[in-house]
Amino acid sequence: MKKFILSLVIGVMLIPSSVKADEGMWFLMFIERLNHRDMQKMGLQLTAEEIYSINNHSLKDAIVQFNGGCTAEVISKDGLVLTNHHCGYDAIAELSTAEKNYLKDGYWAANKASEMKPSSLFVRFFVRMDDCSKRILAKLNDKMTEAEREKAVNQEIAAIEKENNEGGKYTVSVRPFFQGNEYYYFVYQDYKDVRLVGTPPESLGKFGGDTDNWEWPRHTADFSMFRIYADKDGNPADYSTSNVPLNPKHYLPVNLNGVKEGDFAMILGYPGRTNRWMPAGGIEQNVKFAYPAWVEGAKTGMDNMKKYMDQSAALRLVYASKFASTANYWKNRQGMIDALSKFQTSKSKAAQEAKFNSWANKAENKAKYGNVVSTINAFYALTNEKSRQDNYLQQLMRTSAYGSIGRTLGRQLDTYAKADATKRAALAPRIIEMANGFFADSFLPAEKDILTAQLKLYATKSTGYGIAPMVEKIGKDTNYDYSKFVNAAFEMSVLTSLDKVKAFLDYPSEAVLASDPLYLVSNDLVAHMNAKSDAIAKAQNDYGTAFRLLVEGLRESKIGTIKYPDANSTLRLTYGKVRSLPADKRNDAKVNNYTTLDGQVKKYKKGDEEFDLPARIIELNKNKDYGRFADKDGSLHVNFLTDNDITGGNSGSPVLNGKGELIGLAFDGNIEAMAGDVIFDPKLQRTINVDIRYVLWVIEKYSGAKHIVDEMTLAK
Repeated sequence: MKKFILSLVIGVMLIPSSVKADEGMWFLMFIERLNHRDMQKMGLQLTAEEIYSINNHSLKDAIVQFNGGCTAEVISKDGLVLTNHHCGYDAIAELSTAEKNYLKDGYWAANKASEMKPSSLFVRFFVRMDDCSKRILAKLNDKMTEAEREKAVNQEIAAIEKENNEGGKYTVSVRPFFQGNEYYYFVYQDYKDVRLVGTPPESLGKFGGDTDNWEWPRHTADFSMFRIYADKDGNPADYSTSNVPLNPKHYLPVNLNGVKEGDFAMILGYPGRTNRWMPAGGIEQNVKFAYPAWVEGAKTGMDNMKKYMDQSAALRLVYASKFASTANYWKNRQGMIDALSKFQTSKSKAAQEAKFNSWANKAENKAKYGNVVSTINAFYALTNEKSRQDNYLQQLMRTSAYGSIGRTLGRQLDTYAKADATKRAALAPRIIEMANGFFADSFLPAEKDILTAQLKLYATKSTGYGIAPMVEKIGKDTNYDYSKFVNAAFEMSVLTSLDKVKAFLDYPSEAVLASDPLYLVSNDLVAHMNAKSDAIAKAQNDYGTAFRLLVEGLRESKIGTIKYPDANSTLRLTYGKVRSLPADKRNDAKVNNYTTLDGQVKKYKKGDEEFDLPARIIELNKNKDYGRFADKDGSLHVNFLTDNDITGGNSGSPVLNGKGELIGLAFDGNIEAMAGDVIFDPKLQRTINVDIRYVLWVIEKYSGAKHIVDEMTLAK
C-alpha cells in the first residue's frame, strides 16, 4: 500500500496545474488528488469519498456497465435502471413480435410481474480497482519479443485475477494503460437477471433516425428502463420467479430544476475506446484506407438489409438491431474522415512526432528511442492496403450472417462430427439452441443478397492487397458476379435451415462439412483476414515495442500533453459544464444549449420513418400539457448540451449536477467534433443529453406510467 501511495504522489507531481477541466476521462480512484479541486471550483459539492469509496456506498455503486457495451444507472431503491433506447434496442427487439411490437409501439410494465426477461442481458457493478503496474512490469525485460511479453503479462494477469475473484464471486479484469506502460486491475460483480420495465415507442426513442444521428439540434427520447433482480439475499442469481428486485448500495436521486448555461455537469460511465496517442501514420491510414472501406462496406450491407426490412414488420424486427448498429458507425466513420481531414489531425501529430524524434535522437536518448518514429512509420506503410481489405472483410462479416459462420455454427458442427457418441449427446442441445438463434436473426433471401453484394465489393475494391484465394478464384471465373455461386451454395449447404442442421446431427459427416461451400468460403475469408506475412508479423512486433516507447517517451519528455489514459471500457469520470454551440436558426430555443418539444413537433412529418410522431405527443404539446416537468421558461426541454469528454460506451451514462443528482442521460456526440476519439477539440466537443424532465414527462404524461416515476426520489 505504501508503494502504491508513493507512486501515486509521484504521478500527481507530474500533473501540471493547468489541466483543462473539460478534457479527460479520469479514474475515480485518482479524483481526490488530480481533479477534486478543479471540480469544486466548477460547482461540485461532493467529496471525493462520496464519488468513489471502497468501504462506504458512493456514486460509483449506482453506475453499471450495461450488457458489456453501454452504461446505465440505478435510480430507485428497487433496482430500477435507466439507459439509452439504443442500448436496450437488442433486448426490446428480442422481446417483440409482429403482433406485439414493443420496439415500434413502446411498452410499460403495469407491475413487476409484467416486467419481461430477455434471453441474455446483464449489468456489471464496479467494486474496486488498484494499481498492479510494478508487479507486472517486473516480469518483463527489453529482450522479450512482443509475443514473449504478452505471454508473461497474461500469466501474471491470470494470477492477479485468481487472487481477487474470491472464489468466483467477482469478475476481475486487468487492463493495460498508456500502451502497456501501466496496468490496473478492476473488480466487478455481474447480475444476469435484468428485465425490461419500459420503453417509449421507436418514433420517440429514435426520433430523427439516421438523418439526425450525431447532429445538433436533437429532439430524441433516447431512453429505456430495466430492473435488476437478485436472490433473497441480494446476490446475483440466474433468472427465477422467486428472485426479488435488487436493493442497491446507492441509487441516484433525480433533480427537476433543469440546467442553464455554465452549470456544472459530470458524467460517469464506461467509454469504449479512444486513440489519443495514435501516431500520425495511424490517423492517415484510417482516413485514407480503413475508414473509407468501412463506410462503403457498411452502406452496402445496410442497403441490402433495408430493402427487406421495408417489406414487413416481421422482417424489420429481424434486422432492426443489426441495421441500427451498422448505420450508427457508418455515419460515425464518415464523420471521422471529414473531421480528421478538415482539422489536419495527422499533420499536427506528425509535427509532434518530429519534435519527439529530435529529442529521441539526442545522445542520451538515442539508444532507447532513436528508431521509434521510423519503425512506426514503416509499419503503417507496409499495412495500409491490408487495413483497407480488412475493413471490407469486417463489414462483410458484420452485415452478413454467413460471413463468419464457419467459425460459429460451422465450427460446432465440425466438433460434433469428430466427437464420440457421449460428447455428441452433450453437444447436440447447445448446437440446436445456437441454430435456433441464428435462423431467428436471419432471412435467407436477404442473406443471399447481402453476401453476394459484399463478396463483389470486397473482391473488386481490395486491389492493393491479395484477397482470399477461394473468393478470388470464383470472382475470376464469373467476372466477379457472385450471385450464381451464392444461390448454389445456399442450396447445397447444411447451414441454411434448422431442419438441415438437425439432419446433420442425426447423420454427422466430416466429408459433408468439408465440401460445404458456405462453410468453405467463410473459413477462407476468416483465415485470410487473420493471415500475415513474415514481413508484416515482424513489422507488427517491432511496432508494438515502438508504440509503447513512443508513449513512454512522450510522457518522459513532456512533449506529449495528455495526462489521462485512453478509454478502454473501464469506469471513468468526465466533468465540464452546460455549454451552448453558436446560434442555429434550426433551433427554436432561446439559447442553443437545449431543444424543446415545440422544436420536435416542428420536425414532425406524418408517416415519415424518421420524423413521425404519435398523435398524443402533438396533442399534449398543443395544450402545453407539461405538468411539473416544464422549465421555468414555460417550455418542455427535450435535449441539452454539455462539453464533457465522452465516446462510444458512454451511451446511457448519467449526467449529474454538483450534488450527484441526475439531470440527464448522455446519448450522442456532435458531428463537428467527430475527431474526438483521436484529438479533443475544446471549442467544438459536445455531449448531447436527454433532459431527465423530458424522460419523466414521456413516462408519466405521455405513457401514463406514473407508478414508475413514483419509484424515484425527486429533488428540487
